[in-house]
Amino acid sequence: MKKLLSVLVLLSVVVPASAQRDAVSTANGIDLLITGGAVVTMDGERRIFDNGFVAIRGERIVEVGNAAQLKAKGYRAKQTIDARGKVILPGLINTHTHIPMVLFRGIADDLNLQDWLTKYIFPAEAKNVTREFVVAGTRLGLAEMIRGGTTTYADMYYFEDAIAEETKKAGLRGVLGETVIDFPVPDNKTWAEAMSYAEKFIQRWKGDSLITAAIAPHAPYTVNTEHLNEVRALAEKLDAPIIIHLAEAPTETEFMAKTYNSRPATYLEKINFLSPRVLAAHVVHVNDEEIATLKRREVGVAHCPQSNMKLASGTSPVPAMLKAGVRIGLGTDGAASNHDLSMWEEIDSAAKLHKLIANDPTVVPAAQALEMATIGGARAIHQEKEIGSIEKGKRADVIIVDLNAPHLTPVYNFYSHLVYAAKASDVSDTIVNGRVLMRNRRLLTMDEDAVKASAREYQKRVSQSLKP
Repeated sequence: MKKLLSVLVLLSVVVPASAQRDAVSTANGIDLLITGGAVVTMDGERRIFDNGFVAIRGERIVEVGNAAQLKAKGYRAKQTIDARGKVILPGLINTHTHIPMVLFRGIADDLNLQDWLTKYIFPAEAKNVTREFVVAGTRLGLAEMIRGGTTTYADMYYFEDAIAEETKKAGLRGVLGETVIDFPVPDNKTWAEAMSYAEKFIQRWKGDSLITAAIAPHAPYTVNTEHLNEVRALAEKLDAPIIIHLAEAPTETEFMAKTYNSRPATYLEKINFLSPRVLAAHVVHVNDEEIATLKRREVGVAHCPQSNMKLASGTSPVPAMLKAGVRIGLGTDGAASNHDLSMWEEIDSAAKLHKLIANDPTVVPAAQALEMATIGGARAIHQEKEIGSIEKGKRADVIIVDLNAPHLTPVYNFYSHLVYAAKASDVSDTIVNGRVLMRNRRLLTMDEDAVKASAREYQKRVSQSLKP
């Protein structure tokens, strides 16, 4: 018996050398290794590794650190990206878009919000928006975002299932909300149809690694109380996010006062609509009490400084919201109001606008502005456990910014350079969920020439539709 036990013990500890090598190879085998660049992690400690690396296996980050740590790990990578002279960042998060509206870029400018919407945008949508239009616009917007280093975006529009399909194909991450509103729109002509569409849309994408399907009531002034209550009930039933415009302009505040004897954010609180599943876009006209409510209810806020400035909607009290601990990220809004989907312009504008309004150059410093576009944006969409920073275990959403351009030379401070000097065109590589979508400025998941050709065709149609 003792002899048998001895043999069993020996067999359990003696492993062939080849098997040992295979085990080490498996443990150290990774899919993608990014080396040599400065890693700006945006983690809780705000660590920066000047000569760092990011190791990726499958959809997740397995390690981040410096060159000395990399040498000790002995990783065997299927693909390696040399990022010397570059910055490695978490992907940017655009917390508010209407992506197909890139096809309406420039159709109406220098107008107040009410005229812009009612005299131009709503009529243009009624005459032009079809599923095919949405597909063409989505593809164009996706190409623009990949080129600019946006890896996640929150959207609200029509035919959102088509947007989800195109987003999945291109490889981006999206929180995508089917818009519901109290009048006929391109994809659904009645409220009942819209709600049925939204429910099927949400159920279809449940559990997807890239797409989070949501429902998006347009705004408190375009969706009545009964319907908002239905939206909340559906979102609770399906455990889905809600995206809504909130307190965007003075005209909205006036309408809500006359109709409901309440301010927009206060009204949503009164009807028990606000909760951690809500992402509210713009949030310009809120007072201190409402800011406290947004914090208490854990509502995400999408700050869109350039759109707000261009439409003269007002200035969101972002410093007060940041101080209160509100979950706040940055958004571009649709390109019809802002003209582009560049998060770099929003980061720069957010930092500068609030300094001007506060008459204080220390307000919204560079690091805080970059935070709103990364981990802050992740908090706003309630996905900070998965994305927004470069950390072990998180989704591998990573971008690389080339610092070789004249406007980025020399470098003294990574945060200030990225916020005040970097442009979308400085992004060299975009990686989402471990998949390389752009390498050395070349799109890998989309035919850019075909996308642009299709968009140009729609320019002719839209122009014709706007003629009296």
